[in-house]
Amino acid sequence: MTLTPKERLRRAVRYEPVDRIPTQINYTPDMGRKMADHFAVSLDELPAFLGNHMIRLDIDFPGILSQDGKVKSDWWGVGFDTQEEGYFAAVSPLAGGADLDKHPWPNPDDPQLLKSAGRTIQEKGETYFITPNFGFALFERAWTLRGFEQFFMDMAQDPVFTGELLDRIVDIQLRLINRYLDLGVDGAYFGDDYGAQKNLLFSPRMWRQYIKPRLARLFAPFVARNMPILMHSDGQIQKILPDLVEIGLTTLNPVQPEALDHAWLAENFVGKLAFYGGVSTQTVLPYGTPAEVKTAVASAAATLSPNGTGLLIAPSHRLMTDIPMANIAAMLEAFQELA
Repeated sequence: MTLTPKERLRRAVRYEPVDRIPTQINYTPDMGRKMADHFAVSLDELPAFLGNHMIRLDIDFPGILSQDGKVKSDWWGVGFDTQEEGYFAAVSPLAGGADLDKHPWPNPDDPQLLKSAGRTIQEKGETYFITPNFGFALFERAWTLRGFEQFFMDMAQDPVFTGELLDRIVDIQLRLINRYLDLGVDGAYFGDDYGAQKNLLFSPRMWRQYIKPRLARLFAPFVARNMPILMHSDGQIQKILPDLVEIGLTTLNPVQPEALDHAWLAENFVGKLAFYGGVSTQTVLPYGTPAEVKTAVASAAATLSPNGTGLLIAPSHRLMTDIPMANIAAMLEAFQELA
């Protein structure tokens, strides 16, 4: 039995039998160019070369570059530092004031937004598992709009404003979600970081007050259709994992080994929650040897997928340019050895 990437991933996140564990490697633009050069493939060919199973769809919005080229503003008006390989919100448009009616909110009904998404589904939807990409979905969207420290102050001191801001974000995201569902996506992908390395960024009580009911609203259209819901949330978030499962989460990313113990996850959630990730981009990929990379892949697969399913094995985050090519090659070899 040889499955398409789409069917293999669909079965794995439902704990159904698969012919082999599905794999995924995401990367920054700079790292993508570096890998394409190293492996002598085009950027368009790179995802297939790496063996990826999932395609995440972004909206058609190129960003607005500042005159000096140092900041690019996204669809929501948040300016990100272009000199960082990761994400650094350099401009938060609501930092200077709290009048939500004056902010130029984006239009989720813009007919131009999903043209590329529609083409991708038509061209690749039979082969690959396709999701909308709702990174910075809710909490992260709020704090990037308002400023990190300021939004924590809002949550502590102004619950009415905090709720209004989060509700506006949810309303916009829901309209986009329904448009993606009409196009024919296979499931959901959300990104919203709630944890630091050792604990949550805020109390479970505060998360349950502000985030949980609104996140449940974002999950609901997918839950109603019995679709997989994949979510990236960094850090040590085990205190709220049962809550996430309760509202419909089916697959947790990035299962970073430095933050969430793989054995604990397996003991408590195998069969209840699938996993996506598991191979550390904090330690073993940038600093380990190729042999250590292979060991890390095998260990993650053995622990998180004891029955040979329930796992989309992957680096715990997007690959960045600090990772040696020899370790990428070792990871690809280790992925093949899982078959």
